[in-house]
Amino acid sequence: MWLGVDYYPEQWDPALMEADMDTIREMGGNVIRIAEFSWHLMEKVERQYDFSFFDGVIAMAKEKGLKVIMGTPTAAIPAWLAKKHPSILSQFENGQKRTFGGRHVYCFNSPEMYEYSEKIIRALVGHYRGEKQIVAWQIDNEIGHEGSDLCWCPQCQKAFQSFLSEKFGGDIDKLNDTYGTTFWSQEYNSFEEIPLPAETITTHNPALRLDWERFRSLSICRFMDFQAHLVHEVDPQAVVMHDFPGGGLDKHVDYSQVAKSLDVVAYNNYPVWGGQKVPIPPHEIAFGLDYIRGLSRKNFWITEAIMGAQGHDVTGFLPRPNQAKMWSYQGMAHGCSSMMYFRYRGAAKGAEQFCYGVLDADNVKGRKFYEVQSFFRDISQYAQAMDAPIHSDVAIVYDYDSLASFRIQRQSILLDCAGEMKKLYKAFYDGNIPVDVIPAEADLSGYKVVLLPQLIITKPEFRAKAEAFVQNGGTLVLTYRNAVKDADNNIPFGEIVPVGYTGLTGVTVTETESLQDLNAFPVEGQGAFAGSQGFGGIFRDMLEARDAEVLYRYGDTFYTKFAAVTRRKQGAGTVYYLGCALDEGTTAKLMGTILADNQIETTPSEDGVEIMIRGSAEQKVRMLINHNDHEVHFQNKILPPFGCTVELL
Repeated sequence: MWLGVDYYPEQWDPALMEADMDTIREMGGNVIRIAEFSWHLMEKVERQYDFSFFDGVIAMAKEKGLKVIMGTPTAAIPAWLAKKHPSILSQFENGQKRTFGGRHVYCFNSPEMYEYSEKIIRALVGHYRGEKQIVAWQIDNEIGHEGSDLCWCPQCQKAFQSFLSEKFGGDIDKLNDTYGTTFWSQEYNSFEEIPLPAETITTHNPALRLDWERFRSLSICRFMDFQAHLVHEVDPQAVVMHDFPGGGLDKHVDYSQVAKSLDVVAYNNYPVWGGQKVPIPPHEIAFGLDYIRGLSRKNFWITEAIMGAQGHDVTGFLPRPNQAKMWSYQGMAHGCSSMMYFRYRGAAKGAEQFCYGVLDADNVKGRKFYEVQSFFRDISQYAQAMDAPIHSDVAIVYDYDSLASFRIQRQSILLDCAGEMKKLYKAFYDGNIPVDVIPAEADLSGYKVVLLPQLIITKPEFRAKAEAFVQNGGTLVLTYRNAVKDADNNIPFGEIVPVGYTGLTGVTVTETESLQDLNAFPVEGQGAFAGSQGFGGIFRDMLEARDAEVLYRYGDTFYTKFAAVTRRKQGAGTVYYLGCALDEGTTAKLMGTILADNQIETTPSEDGVEIMIRGSAEQKVRMLINHNDHEVHFQNKILPPFGCTVELL
């Protein structure tokens, strides 16, 4: 188990380094994460590499008993490189070039970025090949973050045109036919005529835009795979890691594909940021952790855990005493096996002066230091339990293409796909049930319950997998806007929605509508749910139950004949269809029935108290986490505000 801090000694007087490392050891740390933004320090002049500063850092770390996570410095290119090759800089949608001065300003399709990245990585990793103090290499930093996942430069346009030419075998007529470019006279005579889908009057072709989303993801995945392979080539024993930012489901890159190139997935966990009045709800924090664990379906590291207030220009909410420590326990409860805090000491200069650390710029040990020390001392006792995998009976599935399709055509101003996933997730979280959040290409066979929220792009290979899952006894839950479009983001002619799933679900969608309200209409329980009433909104499918049991009907004028929620037995399994976004209570009632039918036990707890079991036969623990800002009495225990306990089982 690695416990430590993100340390930037290059930003301070070198005379502080020894005392800093002594303090990190006093804190209970055994690792420092360094060098991720230090390209200029390593290469002040082109091809004149100088790693002497970090030689000293690593030597001091060895002397003090600290291991090192080393970063490739590509997230922040040096000024001389931007000056020599201005085409390396990415471009905003309006055509303005991103100027040197921030971070993540390079273009993923720049040949020069590949060339100079390879040179610095070969030199850096080669210099430290075999260095026992280095336990992992972090490639780049927070890939695709802060808008860097998009670039609209001429290099990207040329690469996009080549991507399309390769996809369609050089046949422009095939592209025209697939996209339906006769609409609005958008036919192309050659691939060189195809624009980037930048802002225009009305909008670009939806099929073109989906391929653009795929191209953006591929561009980033290719660059990350290039770095990972390069590190492994130079040092075959290296452990390659990347630190993913939050909000992965909203990025123009499929992080599950990036994860394939990594030995370790890591996460920068910020439950609150500058400008937020309060932190995000506990179940949303947990969802983000489970999403990260699902990228590779194994435990992960947290490389940036919050301790102080955060913000670049607007300072954020200050975590209350023990609250950030509580988030650390929650991270471990959801599959984290190693943790570093951002940052050791708050910066006195530069853009992140208001990203406060374990220590502030006054360099005084205070409450935050002792919270970290207490956490490290406690959690280090349970390393075996934290290394054990988490088993989940429930999975929520996402699909990059479907998420992109909704970015292209949102369909309802209230529809937030990630938000709808979190609403479903909460029904399980409230029962303290582990959930995996997984990409559509993942294996479904180990689960009892699988939910498919808004998988609008229908894919035959996934449908076959879902059908087999049901036939073998699984419970499948589809929501509205499932299987509406084909792989090209077009509506299939002559097909009934849900396309390819009408036999499995026993329903057909006769009409649909978008609602601009969360609780737009009543839904009324039928059969076993008789007497149950709730509300629906955002979007709804008018369901005709041809071979399915109706659990809820719409209760508003004109639509009472249509089902809102259905259930159908199929093979050894069961298929549910949720025709609208349901209120929290009705969702909880339905999910409770599904859990009971699958003999998945919930663990009741007080409001705001989370319970998770971690471990294996060697060591198993129960973690109690109080998310409340007040004391809670639970099972003969007193949990203080934001208090946590870890108990051996």
